[in-house]
Amino acid sequence: MLRKILTGLAVLIIGAGALAFFNRKEIILYLVTRSERPEIAPNRPILWMKGPETAAQPPAERPPNIIFILADDLGINDISTFGGGVAGGRVPTPNIDRLAADGALFSTAYSGTGTCAPSRAMLMTGRYPTRTGFEYTPTPPGMSRIVPMFANDMRTGLPPTEHVKENEKIMPPFAEQGLPSEEVTIAEVLKARGYHTVHIGKWHLGNASPFKPNDQGFDESLDMASGMFLPPGDPRGVDARLDFDPIDKFLWARMQFAASYNGSDWFEPGGYLTDYWTDESLKVIEANRNRPFFLYLAHWGVHTPLQATKEDYEAVGDIEPHRLRVYAAMLRAVDRSVGRIMEKLEEEGLADNTIIVFSSDNGAAGYIGIPEVNAPYRGWKITLFEGGIRVPLFMKWPAAIQPGTVVDEPVAHVDMMPTLAAVAGAPLPAGVEIDGQNILPLATGNGEFARPGDAIFWSSGYYRVVRAGGWKLQVNGRQNKSWLFDLKSDPTEQTNLAASEPEKLAELQALIDAHWKDARQPLYPYTIESPIKIDHTLADPYVEGEEYIYWPN
Repeated sequence: MLRKILTGLAVLIIGAGALAFFNRKEIILYLVTRSERPEIAPNRPILWMKGPETAAQPPAERPPNIIFILADDLGINDISTFGGGVAGGRVPTPNIDRLAADGALFSTAYSGTGTCAPSRAMLMTGRYPTRTGFEYTPTPPGMSRIVPMFANDMRTGLPPTEHVKENEKIMPPFAEQGLPSEEVTIAEVLKARGYHTVHIGKWHLGNASPFKPNDQGFDESLDMASGMFLPPGDPRGVDARLDFDPIDKFLWARMQFAASYNGSDWFEPGGYLTDYWTDESLKVIEANRNRPFFLYLAHWGVHTPLQATKEDYEAVGDIEPHRLRVYAAMLRAVDRSVGRIMEKLEEEGLADNTIIVFSSDNGAAGYIGIPEVNAPYRGWKITLFEGGIRVPLFMKWPAAIQPGTVVDEPVAHVDMMPTLAAVAGAPLPAGVEIDGQNILPLATGNGEFARPGDAIFWSSGYYRVVRAGGWKLQVNGRQNKSWLFDLKSDPTEQTNLAASEPEKLAELQALIDAHWKDARQPLYPYTIESPIKIDHTLADPYVEGEEYIYWPN
C-alpha cells in the first residue's frame, strides 16, 4: 500500500514537473508581472483648478490657448485625410480630417524617433537625445527578460532577440528612467508666460520625482498609471489579444486599469480610457475658459493592448480579422475625441484664439499584425524607415492660420517646443541650446524659416539617421550596414543607393559624425536588442533574405 502511495506521489511529482517545464515561460511571466501591483481605489471625481469667474480680457486679446493632442502609434495611413484610412478606407476619421482641413497640414512631418518616450522628450524640450541623454524608451520591470524569452520562440528564421543582462544590472529603477529635471519643457516656458498647464494621459518620461509632469511644469496631471483601456474582459468592451506578439503577452499580464491625479494613489478611470480622458479634457477647458491654458492630451490609443468599446466595435462593421476591427474601433474613439474637443471650444467661444495641434508619437507598429497602416512607406515603429517616423501633423488656429494650408517643408517633433513658445509669445529658455526650429512661419506665411544644414537627425544607440537636402542616410552599427535614399525620387525608400552614390554617402555620414561628435552619453544603457522586419508585420512568416534592422532599447 505504501509503495503504491509513494509510486503515485512520484508520478504526480514527475507529471507536475513536466507540466511546469513545458509551461515555464507562462509561469515566469505570471511571477514577474504579478510583483509590485498596487491596489486600485474606486473612481473619484477630479476637482480641476478653476480660473477666474470672469475674464479680464476677451479671448481675442489674450495669449492663445494651446491644445496638443498626441495619439500613440497611429499610422499615417490610418488618417483618411491622406486618402487612405484603416481597413481600406472603411473607417474614416472625419473629425481629424476637419481639423487638418481647417488649418495647416504638414505633408512631410516626422516624429522624434521610432519609439514613444524619446519622441515625447523631444516634443517637450525641442532638444535631441545628443543633448538630453534621453535616448531609450523606459520599459517596466521584467520586460527586457520576458520579451526575448517569447520572441525567440515566435520569430522563426530571424536572428534572436537578445537580453543584455550586464546592462540591466546598472539600470536605474523604471520610475527613475526619466527626463532630467534640469531640462526646460514647453510646459515650464508657458507657465512662466502665465498659462495654466494641464497634462492628461500618457507621460512616459519618469514616474518618480523629479521626473513627474508636476515636476516638469504642469500645474495639474491626470496620468495613465498603467496601461489598460478597460479591465480585461469588461462587458463594456471588446478585447483582441495578439498571440504572435511577445510585447502583447507582457502588457496583458502586467498592465492594470488605473489613473492617478497629481501623484495620488491609483484609482479606476471613469470609463473607457480614450473617452474618460476626453471627458476630463472638456472639464479642463470649461474650468479655464477665462485664462490662457495649455492642455497636453496624450492619448494611449491606438497602442496595444487592443481594446475598444462595444459601441465602437459594432459601429465599424464586420471588418476582418478581429484585431483589425478592434483597432479600427479604437481609432474611431480617438477621432471622436478630437471632434468633442473642437465642439467644446466652439461652445465656450474659444475656438478662434485656440491653436490645436494633432500628431502621433511615431508610426504604427508591425507587431500588431496589420499591414498597410503606414502605407505607402516602408517600415514600422521601432525602425527609422519612413513608416516608423512619418506622422500626421496638423495645426488649426483660425486667428492666424488659413484653412487649407499645406506645408511640404520637412518638420519634426523637435520643432514643437520652439513653435508653441512662439505661439504664446514666450521667450525660449536662456542659456539652453534648442535644436528645433519655429515652424509657425510655414503655417502662417509670415516670417522666415531656415533649418541649419537642412538636417534632421534620429537615433537609437548605434542606429543613426540623417535627412538633409532631400536625401536620407540610415546607418546601423551592429549590422555594419547603410541605407541611402533619394527621397525626392524615391519617397518610399525602395532603392538603396549606398553603393552607387559614394560621394553623397560620405557627405551625409559626415553630418552624422558631426552631430554625434560631442554627444551626451545616454542616461542609461539599452537592455534589449531586437531584429525588426522592415517590409512585413510580425504576424507574417519570415522570408529568407528579407531585410530587417537591429534596434537597441
